[in-house]
Amino acid sequence: MLNYCVMLVIRLSRIGRKGEAKYRVVVKEKRSKRDGAAVDFIGFYEKSTGSKSIKDIDLEKLSYWKSKGAQLSPAVEKIISE
Repeated sequence: MLNYCVMLVIRLSRIGRKGEAKYRVVVKEKRSKRDGAAVDFIGFYEKSTGSKSIKDIDLEKLSYWKSKGAQLSPAVEKIISE
């Protein structure tokens, strides 16, 4: 159990090769690095060059972490609203 208040954020963590942008949607501490250790893995997002993007996000986990106080990053908000 944590004894201090930790600010959590739901954000993108980059994976994949150079030129192939693929991202994991993860729950992380606000102050951690972009590709550092994550608290939980929520989903996957791949922006393709065409008009179609691939996204697979577990909405139950998303609502659970939002209820615990995690905030969405602007990029994740945009992905979810699509």
